[in-house]
Amino acid sequence: MTTVAVHVHPDASSARGGEPVFETVAEEAFRHYARVWKPGTLAVNRSYLANQILPWFGGRPIADVTRADVQRWFASLHATPAAADRSLPVLSAILRHAEIHGYRPEGGNPCLGIRRYRRRGRERFLTLDEYRRLGTALAAREGAAPVPAAAVRLLLLTGCRQGEVRTLHWRDYRAGHLFLRDGKTGPRTVWLSSPARAVLDRLPRTRRWILPASNGDGPMTTDTLYGFWRRLRTMADLPGLRLHDLRHSYASFALRRGETVLSIGRLLGHRDPATTLKYIHFADAMAREAVETVGIALAVGR
Repeated sequence: MTTVAVHVHPDASSARGGEPVFETVAEEAFRHYARVWKPGTLAVNRSYLANQILPWFGGRPIADVTRADVQRWFASLHATPAAADRSLPVLSAILRHAEIHGYRPEGGNPCLGIRRYRRRGRERFLTLDEYRRLGTALAAREGAAPVPAAAVRLLLLTGCRQGEVRTLHWRDYRAGHLFLRDGKTGPRTVWLSSPARAVLDRLPRTRRWILPASNGDGPMTTDTLYGFWRRLRTMADLPGLRLHDLRHSYASFALRRGETVLSIGRLLGHRDPATTLKYIHFADAMAREAVETVGIALAVGR
């Protein structure tokens, strides 16, 4: 994605009476977040700022932005729900920065509580039977493709993102933990179960990469991993299942086993508890579907 810089006119630092305008504070916030956001995240967020946020809020005193303004802005993006959903946290981060630095009243972020667009067909959770089918397919493919098979097993057993697992070095695995140097939300520690450690301990340590490419000195490529995954899900009769759905399933399974939102957030490396809370809503939806299924079954049996 092309990086779009935010240009602030030198005379636009304030709209009236010394009050900073939105884009001035936005640029200040982006300079701050550049220390914690990864370069790719920073570039994507700048694009959302330039294309979705500034056309609506640019030139306005940031102190004047109200909840009604945010609601109207969000509604105006209904034709592009994915962009709307991804722009909302960027806007929220800017307004939170404004609160911290006294440009807005503390605790008045108008983005809080705005309901995101419901996009169907994205989140997917494996059932126990589907876990078994996937495990059977993995066992059948392990001999022919041990490195991609190990990658999928680690994704299943850790809830990590594919990029976090695929680029692991052996030095990142010590004391029974994975120490991610460059996770999406920054460095973090991944606590490993005994089955996850067993996957790692079975792999040869002949190169610095835990999951090396078949050719050259680099990690296994995304083409290799996704090619293996497409064949695997066909064998397991799981059409449309995404690799990222393994992360959703890991969180959902932990939730059903009684883990707290705080614990699951730590397992997944979430910075914002709101990110983890979405799994509560998914679990509620699954419970409602289960109730309906049982109700229909009982009604048929009468």
